[in-house]
Amino acid sequence: MKKIFIPLLISCCISILASAQISQNSLAQLDSAFGPQSFFDGHLSGFMLYDLESKQVVFEKNSHVYQIPASTVKLLTLFGALQVLQDSTQTLRYQSAGDTLKIWGSGDPSWKYKDFYQPDFQKIIGNHSIVQFSDANQISPSFGYGWQWDDYFFDYAAERSSLPVYGNLVQVEKIGDSLQLFPNFFQDRLEFSSQNLKELERDFHRNTFYFNPSTFLGREKYLPFLVEPKLLTELASQETGKPWIYKLDSLPAAHQHWRGAPLAPLLKEMMLFSDNFIAEQVLFMTSDKLFQTLDSDRAVDYLLKTNLSDLPDRPKWVDGSGLSRHNLITPRSLVRVVEKLQEMLPEEQFEEYLAIGGKSGTLKNTFQAADPYIFAKTGSMTASYNLAGLVKTKSGKTYAFAFMNSNFPFPVSAVRKEVEKVMLQVRDHF
Repeated sequence: MKKIFIPLLISCCISILASAQISQNSLAQLDSAFGPQSFFDGHLSGFMLYDLESKQVVFEKNSHVYQIPASTVKLLTLFGALQVLQDSTQTLRYQSAGDTLKIWGSGDPSWKYKDFYQPDFQKIIGNHSIVQFSDANQISPSFGYGWQWDDYFFDYAAERSSLPVYGNLVQVEKIGDSLQLFPNFFQDRLEFSSQNLKELERDFHRNTFYFNPSTFLGREKYLPFLVEPKLLTELASQETGKPWIYKLDSLPAAHQHWRGAPLAPLLKEMMLFSDNFIAEQVLFMTSDKLFQTLDSDRAVDYLLKTNLSDLPDRPKWVDGSGLSRHNLITPRSLVRVVEKLQEMLPEEQFEEYLAIGGKSGTLKNTFQAADPYIFAKTGSMTASYNLAGLVKTKSGKTYAFAFMNSNFPFPVSAVRKEVEKVMLQVRDHF
């Protein structure tokens, strides 16, 4: 037995020592990627690599430093939604009063938006001849804190509202020398302009749209409309075939609520394609479920004090989408959110919410490999590029990671290219 056991023990010890040596070499190489004179030494960068199996930090660089998360904040929105909303949207709160159905929207973004399952409004309206709508339960304003004011005519900054329809967007289609707007309701609000307009533009204060056929390029297919109660009632009347009226009534204690659509498709669209509008509405629905009001600040405060109270560093979290530059988070807190999601969901289900390098979502054209190794949420804006999620290595390990970059003077694409080099190094040597 001794003749067999002792050589085996020696062999195991040699193997362990070799693995340790390889690990040290890999760590040294990774550390040099962030060292003096490196690409990442020229701007604020932070990185953490975390072993989900051993619950140990494998490598970190400035993981305690706060940065602007951009759309990686959607990881927090996703976690909050899964905790609070579970499997269905919050669509309406309502009360029947004779022939009138009184409703208060709960933030569900599904209605006539993309190809989502459609709530059956006819079922809820039933035999009522009039629908009375109120948005008195919406506490948060149409725009998030710290959004750039001139984003108002881009589809990624559609307004938040209690009962959205068409994603609060006008669709634009060029036919010959004219434009067709959908819904058709907006067609008579289209005006020709002699200004050098490359796209359809909207007046900041009203739903008047301007178009110059001689300079029009048509790259932008959608444009946010200004959300107004009277406009919503007119659009809703057309869609349901029942007259809607607006009356600012408070939500009564005695009422019913309706969860009208499955939640998972919305969350997948929010995560894979970084849909800001859905993210904001998801946070609204989370607030509605918790407090029966649409108050993003209150929902965030609740989540940070309860389900997310164990983050290493308390984030400054101000919106659901990451549009605001007032959001701040550390790489190690992002890693903890990834870990919490991984603990909550089966592996395959969690990966369905993450873009896959070279295959899907916002990572379809980057991090390409024969065997996908990056499963993550992206987040970028001017002078900010972030990535957080899972990395799968050739050794068969799966790590949680967060890679944050900000305050750089060159295109996001240049940073993404260097981030990819580091993540390949992780894939090949960890």
